Amino acid sequence: MPNVSGLRRLATAADILYKSESMGILPMNVGALEQHVLMAIVALHPDAYGVSIQDHILRRVGYRHSIGSIYAALGRLEDKGYIRSRQGEVTRERGGRAKLYFTVTAAGQATLRESLRAISSLQRGLRWREAFRRIEVFA
Repeated sequence: MPNVSGLRRLATAADILYKSESMGILPMNVGALEQHVLMAIVALHPDAYGVSIQDHILRRVGYRHSIGSIYAALGRLEDKGYIRSRQGEVTRERGGRAKLYFTVTAAGQATLRESLRAISSLQRGLRWREAFRRIEVFA
């Protein structure tokens, strides 16, 4: 006999997700690297490809993510439907390989806006000095 309370919890979670999506509330499922990648793609459009995205993030954030982590994030974002890829022209400089260019979909734009709005909302009202004093007390 299945655990009825467990099934109710699953049904409730599914109902909440369905209702939130139908009400226009997007699930928050992008991390910091994915946010950086989405913003880089928007900024570099229509010339966003792996290395240009990595370089853009380095210039703006001051941190170089490995190209592997950039492509892993691109894969996750494409699986979620937040970006789309297209193949560019084959070039001699790349040994006959084509670049893979990325664009942000409408769902990706909405998710990015919502995640940035959430961060902005969380940031409002922080009292940095007071927060850091509390951290120093516990250190």
